[in-house]
Amino acid sequence: MDLRSEILAEHSRTHSLHIANWIGADADRFDQLLQLFLQDEYRVVQRTAWVMRLVAEKHPSLLAPHLPAVVGRMEAADVPVAVKRNVLGILQNISIPESLHGPVMNSCFSFLEDPLETVAVKSFSMTVLAHLAKDYPEIKNEIRLLVEDQLENNPTPGIRSKARKVLKEIQ
Repeated sequence: MDLRSEILAEHSRTHSLHIANWIGADADRFDQLLQLFLQDEYRVVQRTAWVMRLVAEKHPSLLAPHLPAVVGRMEAADVPVAVKRNVLGILQNISIPESLHGPVMNSCFSFLEDPLETVAVKSFSMTVLAHLAKDYPEIKNEIRLLVEDQLENNPTPGIRSKARKVLKEIQ
């Protein structure tokens, strides 16, 4: 399969699952996907992020050695929102290596503070920060303040639901 062409052929959950199933637990295929994610143009990166998340849900060990590069990509200034959403979606379900705690925390706090950021990115950021607060209890107050600010200034159903869960978790 020409992975890049296949990614550009269609953008749907069904097609993304098809590609993720083709990659499976194959490290070489995952590396092809990762290269597209890290180096290709906007549309390819955007679609690749979703496939990468689907693969990482079933085979997180494939992503583990590449996590620093993936987190670095999420921090880029011109990154598609799909990258942030899908990388955070992965990070909320894995054990983040200690060496990445600082960069991940900084990104999540920045995303929560950004009034233009999407609800999904903010929601995932809250979850990631709540998990990190177990190792760094000193960030709980800052998380609480930002979550309460979201409840006041961005009270969408998704934010309200996630905020209640996160506030309960960091109590």
